[in-house]
Amino acid sequence: MTAHLNRSQPYAIGIFRIVIGLLFACHGAASVFGILGGAMGTNGGTVPIGTWPFWYAAVIQLVAGVLVLLGLGTRGAALVASGSMAYAYFDVHQPAALWPIQNGGEPSALYCWAFLLLVFTGSGAFGLDRLVASRTVLAEEEQTSQPIAV
Repeated sequence: MTAHLNRSQPYAIGIFRIVIGLLFACHGAASVFGILGGAMGTNGGTVPIGTWPFWYAAVIQLVAGVLVLLGLGTRGAALVASGSMAYAYFDVHQPAALWPIQNGGEPSALYCWAFLLLVFTGSGAFGLDRLVASRTVLAEEEQTSQPIAV
């Protein structure tokens, strides 16, 4: 059973990455474009451009979420996303109360740890990172296997 689960790990990580990236991108799209119910606290509106920190957080959510969803630059995008959620938790939520259940910071805390996990695991299966890496390896093998003309 353990061997089967270990073989399935890249696929589980890939599906996890897709879901987390999609949900995070939806938060950003709601705040930037006013879709999917709009930004929280704006009655379906958008966050005004340049508003610190909310507009910048929304752009990070949208861009990092799409990159993680696609599995492109997963580790870097996940690191930025994790950091932004840590900032959101400690700057916005934690001053209101100690525990996430009390201060409304559960989504920030969960996203922070989910993205931090992806920093260490990578994109898993189905990611464009793997496609780019395999093409790079094939190109390098092709260059080294060609005879040198004299």
